Amino acid sequence: MLELLRIQNLALIEDMELEFVNGLNVLSGETGAGKSFILKAINFLLGDRLDVSMVRAGAERAVAEALFVLPPELREANAGDEIIIRRELMADTGRSRLYVNNSLASQESVRDLRGQLIIHASQHGQQKLLQPAFQALILDSFLARPDLIEAKEHKLKSLREISQKRADMQKRVSELEDRRDMLEFQQKQIDQVAPLPGEDDELEERRQGLKQQEEMRDYLDRVQAILLDPEGLLANMGELDTSLAGLAGMLPEYQDDSEEVAAVRNYLSELAVRLRRQGMQDVAEDDIEAIDARLFKLSQLKRALRRTLPEIIDLKQEIEENLSFLDACGLDLTALDREEKALAESLNQTLCELNHLRREKAKVLSEELVSSLKHLGFSAHVNVEFAFADAELHPGGPDYPACIEQRARLLWRPNPGQPVQPLDKIASGGELSRFLLAVVGLMAKDESPTLIFDEVDSGVGGLTLNHVADRLQDLAATHQLILITHWPQLAARADRHFHIAKEVMDDKTYTRCLQISGQAIIEELARMAGGGTEGMAIAKQIVEQR
Repeated sequence: MLELLRIQNLALIEDMELEFVNGLNVLSGETGAGKSFILKAINFLLGDRLDVSMVRAGAERAVAEALFVLPPELREANAGDEIIIRRELMADTGRSRLYVNNSLASQESVRDLRGQLIIHASQHGQQKLLQPAFQALILDSFLARPDLIEAKEHKLKSLREISQKRADMQKRVSELEDRRDMLEFQQKQIDQVAPLPGEDDELEERRQGLKQQEEMRDYLDRVQAILLDPEGLLANMGELDTSLAGLAGMLPEYQDDSEEVAAVRNYLSELAVRLRRQGMQDVAEDDIEAIDARLFKLSQLKRALRRTLPEIIDLKQEIEENLSFLDACGLDLTALDREEKALAESLNQTLCELNHLRREKAKVLSEELVSSLKHLGFSAHVNVEFAFADAELHPGGPDYPACIEQRARLLWRPNPGQPVQPLDKIASGGELSRFLLAVVGLMAKDESPTLIFDEVDSGVGGLTLNHVADRLQDLAATHQLILITHWPQLAARADRHFHIAKEVMDDKTYTRCLQISGQAIIEELARMAGGGTEGMAIAKQIVEQR
């Protein structure tokens, strides 16, 4: 039961609070007054998306908050008999925050509760009744084995994934088979050279090192030739040292010069020794030639494949993987075939049980719908049936049959003397309204959610309205109902009546909600009946008849 709803800064609503009662709660007002905003707020609370444009102009956020009294089956899981749901929509980002009992929660968690808290029937629901797929869902919603439907969907999803995997594999095989000759040729080119990761850079570095060694050897030879040649620097320095020493013996002022020359001679002698001990190895000409030959091969491979060496290494791995895939795909396809067969056989077992269950439930549901439709003013000869058509969910294989689901479609005969025909072929708007009311009434038969009816009386008039009103009142005896209507005959049955209206103040428009009673109800019924003296007379008559 929805006990309290508060809405702030949503569209034209600045601040609105509605306290609902058990029984029939009616929302009435002129078209465009803002009744739909209240339903949008409820749906927003229970997981629907809301566009940021719905935040009232100038406000930072729109807020919806509701207090639900939980049905017994939810109280233990919730650790209480009440639950407060609050959701905010931020104007600047368009993002929303959801709180359950003041704790942040996910939208999925609230969506799981939705069906146990609210059943919403609207004019949109009437149009969905015309869709065969929705008609099939109606029957499934009454089945006592939702696990069968979940199992069917899970197995079907797995089969489709296998089919997609096979299709992707076969497509890849086809593409690779077209390229096999090229792949094998490229593999042969690469294997002939057998490049290693980073090999070209390493060879270039070694080549530069050998060239530097060659240059150093050349300098070494030249220096040693200058120093050690019989007529070279050391030989001349020895003669200079001897001569200058003799001169210093005769002329003491040359003693310092003699010592300096002797020191230089000793230094050059030590340098010659160190050069001889350098022990540098001769540069092997064949090493550089081998490196140049290897670099040439790598360069040819790069030009042939139009790739860098790292790209060639990656290509080599890719080619090996592709060729390995081609060699192994036959076994993979065989494994997929086995998996598909096992899943298809399992799905067929589930479908056999599900199809049987649907046919059994269709008989019971048809009778219940007929009974409910008669109470809504249809002919005593009204008839409802479910016809079943085979739909192939998955094709069969060489050694197993196709997976066939029997899908239900609603057929009915509203009047005697007519054959049963599809609901979507012959139902009028008013008939759809009552049909939806009958379906929702049966859906809520064994549950206790709040039932929301948004103008489901569309297309209904005359005495039929009384039948619709009686049915709504019957439902209100066991369920909480929130009804949006333009008919005074329905509004008069309310246990609590809210009037929704627009108000303009200071050039701003507001949607207001006022709980009305007594004379105010009669005046609102008169407005709904057309207004004026005639409308007032009709309103009073309706109230008296009630």
